[in-house]
Amino acid sequence: MSKIEEKVESLIKEKIENIGYELYDVEYVKEGKNYFLRIFIDKPEGIDLNDCERVNDEINELLDTKDYIKEQYFLEVSSPGVERVLKKNKHLESSIGKEINIKLFKKDENGNKEYQGILEKFDTEKIYLKNEIIIERKNIAQIKTVYNW
Repeated sequence: MSKIEEKVESLIKEKIENIGYELYDVEYVKEGKNYFLRIFIDKPEGIDLNDCERVNDEINELLDTKDYIKEQYFLEVSSPGVERVLKKNKHLESSIGKEINIKLFKKDENGNKEYQGILEKFDTEKIYLKNEIIIERKNIAQIKTVYNW
């Protein structure tokens, strides 16, 4: 997580929780020539457009006042989606027993660049899938949940 993402998360987390949502993640990225600040929110019943609009209205002025981001950027508030990226330990914890997909930065010693399986457990250094698959976290580019359509 970048410094900007950490600062933004600290700034808006309580505000978002106070109006009934979970701050799932914050992402600040450059795509082409544009910068995007993406705020991912969640709640047990799921997220709709009205939820995104409400959170946007609540945090917009706060972000402008603190002015952590000097470049012009687009603010996007959305759900983490059905197949959500698992970046934090709390995301992994809530996904134990569920099917996940792991993409590696490069092929491992078995020639695999991707694994899919049931998350059994994790620690600071490794991810453990059922069927005795163990993957070092330092080799992981992305982990996300799998939704079987």
